[in-house]
Amino acid sequence: MLRAMPILTERKTQPQYDAIVVGSGAGGGMAALILALNGMKVLMIEAGRNYDPTTETPMFNTPEMAPLRGDRTPDRFFGYYDATVNGGWTVPGEPYTNKPGTEGDFWWWRARMLGGRTNHWGRISLRFGPRDFKCASTDGLGVDWPMTYDDMHPWYDRVEKLIGVYGENDGIENAPNSSPGVLLPPPKPRVGELLAKKAGKKVGVPIVAAHRAVLSQALDGPRLAKELFPNNSKAQQIMATDMSLRAPCFWATNCIRGCSIRANFQSTTVLIPPALTTGNLDVITDAMVREVMVGKDGKATGVHYIDKPTRSDRVAKARVVIIAGGTCETARILMNSQGKDKGGLGNQSGQLGKNLMDSVGANLSAHIPAMEDLPPYNEDGAGGLHTYSPWWLVREHGKLGFPRGYHIEMGGGRSMPGVGSFGILDKTSPGTYGSKLKEEARRYYGASFGFSGRGEMVPNKDCYCELDPKVVDQWGIPVLRFHWKWADYEIKQAEHMQNTFAELLEQMGGKPKPQSGKDAIKKPGEIIHEVGAARMGDKATNSITNQYCQTWEVKNLFLMDGAVLPSNPDKNPTLTILALAWRSCEWMMEEMKQGNI
Repeated sequence: MLRAMPILTERKTQPQYDAIVVGSGAGGGMAALILALNGMKVLMIEAGRNYDPTTETPMFNTPEMAPLRGDRTPDRFFGYYDATVNGGWTVPGEPYTNKPGTEGDFWWWRARMLGGRTNHWGRISLRFGPRDFKCASTDGLGVDWPMTYDDMHPWYDRVEKLIGVYGENDGIENAPNSSPGVLLPPPKPRVGELLAKKAGKKVGVPIVAAHRAVLSQALDGPRLAKELFPNNSKAQQIMATDMSLRAPCFWATNCIRGCSIRANFQSTTVLIPPALTTGNLDVITDAMVREVMVGKDGKATGVHYIDKPTRSDRVAKARVVIIAGGTCETARILMNSQGKDKGGLGNQSGQLGKNLMDSVGANLSAHIPAMEDLPPYNEDGAGGLHTYSPWWLVREHGKLGFPRGYHIEMGGGRSMPGVGSFGILDKTSPGTYGSKLKEEARRYYGASFGFSGRGEMVPNKDCYCELDPKVVDQWGIPVLRFHWKWADYEIKQAEHMQNTFAELLEQMGGKPKPQSGKDAIKKPGEIIHEVGAARMGDKATNSITNQYCQTWEVKNLFLMDGAVLPSNPDKNPTLTILALAWRSCEWMMEEMKQGNI
């Protein structure tokens, strides 16, 4: 069973740790696990509250068991059963601002809970491809990564084995295959996905098995532990046991509720429990990091944080500091650290806060007559999409008017209904009531299908964050101020999404109403894929860290979250954040052994 998450007795820390990890999500959770398995004493500091998915996840609750039948509220944007607690785009007492004159207000999602966004995300786990790592060499825009896909391939394999990812190898350009035997079998497509797949063949859009971090079958813990940690007997023992305790998916509820049986990937069920088992990890929740402390020798000595329950200042010390608070929070911590007058700690290149990116998003759906009156069956499936479309026009950007691509997510059909599920009756059955309305509800419910695009944004000079010169949060810490302007590239990409989705829906028998790109594009930050505010690079003059997430300026300070990504490929960033953190921790430990850190 999952061990209860600890809060340190009297919230006292050790005088000195080998490493402090700020943040407990994908990057922070992975860093804590790898370091603890290798014998390092680690302190994890989380700004949000303690959270245990095994006791707090309402996996089998139905909508009528919740307020407003589970519908969304201002503090629960994705519905009552969304796993996020105490967080969202607004957090009481912790504001952020947008610079006057900004074209579009940036939405900043903060989870504020142990495990961060990994409790809430869609679990879509796509590898960045060879072209993604060398994007500037391909089209002259942005910058290349300081490594290649070949450098990352083995780390993707390791992460996929560890967390469990279902999918197939389809051999599509720039949507890389995993090594043989790494992926778990994908679930079968639902009715709507089968219709979409048929439509895709007619219009030339490939629709294949999705890659998601959900167990479609039980893991072979002993075998995988030996493969993942070949020279570490303690790690093998701990991970063999822990991985074997995870149950395969029950095909029951949406993954954004969290998962009490540990079938999907969350830091709180997959990374933190085995890290705790080592005896090398301490965890403090409700602790807001204000700044990184730096000694006279220029090295990080620890962090200064606010103990939220007592509203008192505390300091924790370590040989190495790892910041993994999420892209914008990581940038904010550095900006509030030594060198504020120069833009923050580690900012000798002037790139801190710059190059902020989010995924380009646009949606379109329609009523599909062929999906009416279907016999009921379990369409909940693996708690998310079973199929998706990787970007299929990799070599045709010269004709498209925008340089980077998008993938397509999709969904519809008869999953567990909620309050909003019958909104279609307002259009299909106006004025109907009584027994006729019930008949219409049975006919039309589950007969809609939709597509969502997730596209790559090119970094531009108009999208960045900085400290607001006047506003502070309830802890007295200066807050972030955002500046944003979508470029024509992204507007045109969103319009291409709309036209593609309309073509697919028409082939499925629907009558969609596509919008212009400017009207369809989602708000900046709304997709919750923001990255890039402290990008890595091959030299200190144009980046904040090297390829191992080590800051150029402070050798024992590492950043292990989306902040370091030099570009924002159309793939969801979590899998790459996990892989980068594992790779960087292995390199960091070797550097420490050699006395370089």
